[in-house]
Amino acid sequence: MKSVNKNEIDKFSKIAEEWWNPKGKFKPLHNFNPIRIKYIKDNIIKDFNLRISNKPLKNLNILDIGCGGGLLSEPMCRLGANVVGIDASKKNIEVAKFHAKQNKLKIDYKTASPEKLKISKKFDVILNMEIVEHVENIEFFIKESSRLLKKDGIMFIATLNKTLKSYAFAIVGAEYILKWLPIGTHDWEKFIKPEDLIKISKKNELILKKLDGMKFNLLDNSWKLSSDTSVNYILKFFKN
Repeated sequence: MKSVNKNEIDKFSKIAEEWWNPKGKFKPLHNFNPIRIKYIKDNIIKDFNLRISNKPLKNLNILDIGCGGGLLSEPMCRLGANVVGIDASKKNIEVAKFHAKQNKLKIDYKTASPEKLKISKKFDVILNMEIVEHVENIEFFIKESSRLLKKDGIMFIATLNKTLKSYAFAIVGAEYILKWLPIGTHDWEKFIKPEDLIKISKKNELILKKLDGMKFNLLDNSWKLSSDTSVNYILKFFKN
């Protein structure tokens, strides 16, 4: 069994050079990043009862799965965390390593999927952000991700709901009309409803603690937290 979908890896490898261009093919992720960083940081500080400082995540071990070019790994490192970033695309990892070196950031990047990660330690926090809709087998992927998380650790999963609204917004709107993303970035058949993801996670010792929606405001080009989970949503789990 495997979690890697070769077609998905090839698709993102072809545009790997675009990761750090805020006006390029990953522009939507750059716009999305501030709310993701704040959500992760605030929840970690609260749940681990950490002191608020310039580096509040100091000494925490974080695994960023499907890290791409490092858009989340780098902010987590700047906040003080010990970060391991993994991605099944060698090109993505090369871009991430180069950018981290340019910015003098110590991040342990590896070309790997969760099931292929050779590492002895387990992590305080695992980030599965905008990745589950691109994997080959979501149940296997969650199982292998959970295996790498410490007991009482936190896993964040952000993805797209499987609704008609998500098809209209994330595919028709974002890819075909607004041209925010390359056509074919998403496959609606791979989207998953929160209740189905929660069931899969529960089987793998992950207990839901929080479910929030994330909504884009066209007027000011920004994202905000919302009770509306019909398109984008984020889940927070504790390892039982």
